Parts: sequence; structure tokens; C-alpha cells
Amino acid sequence: MSLLDRSLLKDWCIIPDWPAPKNVHALQTTRNGGVSVAPYNSLNLGDHVGDDPLAVERNRMLLQPMLPSEPIWLKQVHGTVVAKAHDADCWPEADACVASRAGAVCVVMTADCLPVLLCDEQGSVVGAVHAGWRGLCSGVIEQTVRDMNVEPSALMAWLGPAIGAQAFEVGEEVRAAFIAEQPQAVAAFTPSPAQAGGSEKYLADIYQLARLRLNTLRITRIYGGGLCTYTDSERFFSYRRNGVTGRMGTFIWLE
Repeated sequence: MSLLDRSLLKDWCIIPDWPAPKNVHALQTTRNGGVSVAPYNSLNLGDHVGDDPLAVERNRMLLQPMLPSEPIWLKQVHGTVVAKAHDADCWPEADACVASRAGAVCVVMTADCLPVLLCDEQGSVVGAVHAGWRGLCSGVIEQTVRDMNVEPSALMAWLGPAIGAQAFEVGEEVRAAFIAEQPQAVAAFTPSPAQAGGSEKYLADIYQLARLRLNTLRITRIYGGGLCTYTDSERFFSYRRNGVTGRMGTFIWLE
């Protein structure tokens, strides 16, 4: 991506700050820079949230000058299926995407869930993961790493904007599900100060939960994190904050 391209992007996109190889390119959109009207204003990339389909198409077209090809837009279902962008000829039902061929673009869409980007130190394979709590708990990161088919310790990760620990209230069943998979996950949950109806509620740190999963895989070079979609309404869509809202895109590809 040229310096000119970067200057055009600075007001409505985030370029991940991580030491990826020079042939690895990544892009994180915000809610700004598109044509959709409220409550999808303005760069909504989701075609499944009730927005005008023509506006979504226009928003996606606005990104074309920055991408080498049409991305593989996934039908995300909070599962662990991984698509292969370099082999796909349709939009598959999956929650992660990998590519080992130059020009094939992986993308996941989020509006509170955690987007995770992965690449290896040789610049031979990349991946994008939609890590909502269900997929994260079920192993979507682990499955993506397996499908990248390289030594996990050779990978690095970038964590994109997601709901922050101060805003992500969950029930005891979510906490119990993570702890059942990894007892160390208990450290990512703190009792919520607002208990509803006598039920136990916790504030969950989805960034910490993802780092724990990555570290267990021997992936220790982890960057990003800390951008809260819920509290930063100027830059990010948030489903939990607004209910009806748009979706942001997290893109990665090889040159």
C-alpha cells in the first residue's frame, strides 16, 4: 500500500501496527467514510443487517482501490469453520478465512466481536478470524492456526477493535464455558458491579481470553488490542450499544 493510499485512508481506516512481512497487507475499517444513513452510518459493510443493499454495495466498492481483488465475504455463524480464500469461488458459511496465494483477500466483519489477524514470519500465509465469545470458546482461533499449516510459533497476531472489558457483561454460563476449556480463563472475568435480578454477572475481557488461546498455541507475538467498540461511538459500530447497526471489516492479504 503506497503512502498516497495511506493518506487517503487515515480518516476512516486503521492500518494495523505490527511487524508483519512487507508482502503482508492489512486494513481495518471504522464506521466512517461510507454512504449508509442512520443507524448504519456510514461505512457499513454488512449486507445482513437491514441496510439498503445498494448502500452496502457502494460501501464495498469504495474499498476496491485499496484491495487487489474482491474479498471473500463470509456468512458468519459464530462457528469454527475456516474458508480458504485462495480456493473459494463463492461466499462460504464460515467464521475465519486463510490465504496462501498472493492477491486473495480474507475479511471478517464485526461490531463488538473480536477480529484477529494472523500471518507467518515468512509471509507465506495469512488468516482473518471472527472471534465472538462462542467461536473463541469453541476453538475458532485454534482451527484457523491448524488450517494455516505452519508452525504456530512462527505466527504473529493482531487484535482489532472489540468490546472492552469494562462493557462486556456476560452471564455465569459464559464464564463457566471458558473455564471448562481452560481453567486459566478465570482471570479474564471479574464480578459485574451491576447484578440483574439476582443472577451472577461478570465483565469479560475478550482480549485476555484471545491472548490466552494464542499463548497456549505458542503464539507470543501479539499486537493491537485495547480499542473498545462499545465506548468509541465516533469510530466504531457496536451491536451491544445500538442493537441495529452496521459492521466493520478487517482485511488481510498477501502481495
